[in-house]
Amino acid sequence: MEKENIQQPTFLFGKRNYIIMIVGLIFITLGFVFMSGGGSDNPEVFNNEIYNWQRIRLAPTLVIIGLGIEIYAILANPKK
Repeated sequence: MEKENIQQPTFLFGKRNYIIMIVGLIFITLGFVFMSGGGSDNPEVFNNEIYNWQRIRLAPTLVIIGLGIEIYAILANPKK
């Protein structure tokens, strides 16, 4: 019988790329967690907490940084 060439399955990205992707996902998740809340239980009452710096500045910044990290993780050379 002829010996068959069996190739090992290879991952698209390297270990380093996956670690960077996880870090990016953590940033994005933190951004969405910081955006949540600030509502009011009673629809007749307005809560000014929805406009605090955490929801207006910090959370969107974390999401954008996380997306940038994800783009870098995809484009990074897996061989290094």
